[in-house]
Amino acid sequence: MNIWINIAVLSVSFLPKAEAKDKQNIKKKPNVILILADDLGCVQVGCYGTDYYQTPNIDELAKNGMRFTNAYAGAAICSPTRASIMTGKYPARLHLTDFIPGNSKSNFPLTQPDWQKFLSLEEITIGEALKENGYATAVIGKWHLSSAKKPPESLKYNPDKQGFDDTFVTYKPSKSKSHGHWQTPENDAHNVDTITSRSIEFIEKNNDKAFFLIISHNTIHDPLMEKSLSISKYEGLEATEEPENNPILAAMVERLDKSVGRVIDKVKQCEIEDNTVIIFYSDNGGRDKHAKQTPFRKGKGWLYEGGIRVPLIFSWKGNIEPNSLSHQMVSSIDMYPTILEMTDSKLSSKIDFDGISISNLLTKGEEIDRQTLYWNYPHYHGGSGMKPASAIRSGDYKLIEWYEPKLLNNQKVYELYNLAEDVGEKNDLSTELPEKFEELKQMLTEWKINVNAQEPTVNIDNQK
Repeated sequence: MNIWINIAVLSVSFLPKAEAKDKQNIKKKPNVILILADDLGCVQVGCYGTDYYQTPNIDELAKNGMRFTNAYAGAAICSPTRASIMTGKYPARLHLTDFIPGNSKSNFPLTQPDWQKFLSLEEITIGEALKENGYATAVIGKWHLSSAKKPPESLKYNPDKQGFDDTFVTYKPSKSKSHGHWQTPENDAHNVDTITSRSIEFIEKNNDKAFFLIISHNTIHDPLMEKSLSISKYEGLEATEEPENNPILAAMVERLDKSVGRVIDKVKQCEIEDNTVIIFYSDNGGRDKHAKQTPFRKGKGWLYEGGIRVPLIFSWKGNIEPNSLSHQMVSSIDMYPTILEMTDSKLSSKIDFDGISISNLLTKGEEIDRQTLYWNYPHYHGGSGMKPASAIRSGDYKLIEWYEPKLLNNQKVYELYNLAEDVGEKNDLSTELPEKFEELKQMLTEWKINVNAQEPTVNIDNQK
């Protein structure tokens, strides 16, 4: 008799788990977690070749998924790239082409155009699209698409107005040397742990339904801050002397990587690993004043490769081939259409994306029908020294057009590079390859007309 009672008890105790498992098997739409780093270049990620920066958890995503070697941000600064992720459109088409609020100085040779300084509520964001398809949606962390960073001015354009039900907006710490502020180097200065814990709460709360979560970090943006003990671990390494390496950045990257590990562990713990797409991405390249972005030229702010080529990893157990590598050219404008297709989501309103879906590349290994990407930056970037320019990459070739010499009748307007042979952009081929130069110049001109790209104008006051 006791034996039968024990068997009955065991059967009942296993019932909830079995029901939960059946529930997961019935669910068809995958969850999507987009982890977005700030100012992180390829040189700071282990699976891209560094031994100095320690990223075992990010590397695990690459080991279990697909890593991209030709992934780009839609801009060399944060706000435009984030807008392109939200809309699937080029920043130039949105006229949102600089970080918000941008450079306010007016004593430059050129005057910047009257550009869009917040993400318009008229845009149908990826959050709105997935919410319409039954997804629980969240943005946890940096937003930087409102007309101001902080309340009350920011509230009108914050993510809760753009299709995200669960939101928690954070900001980078002050550059002040004072440690009176709670965001100190010893106390989660860039909110990494806070953002991660809040994200894990969202996963726990919504793991029985389809969810879309953007984990948007403020790190490794300056000011450079991290625990002294973590920094000291890297200061003693011989490789610290290399121009690509920075012990404070390394400590910041380590905390970021541990955050990724916590998210991966939570997905496994909730037994949703085979139904969850995890994307790791960066909004632009790293700052070369902190660490050289070798082998690329320059860094954040610049339209050279160091400013726009970024790490990108997709991981989806059972759907993306483990440890796979793609050399296809992809961009932040592709995130929206790709996630729509991967989640089998439909739009009630037609959107003309500039981006394309790379879903079949990820899950079937099919090549994508894309050879060309564009950028437009009609501004002056104070942090890097970048001047107004536009650029095109088509196949292996890249053309940069500089607005100052173009509008002020100076001589050197264009630079042309073969990235397959010269990824460091050292050998200008604009005079050696006149046919290729004219081809890309014409394509760039036509694209700018097509998207109604803004250009700077001559600053008449500065010419006096």
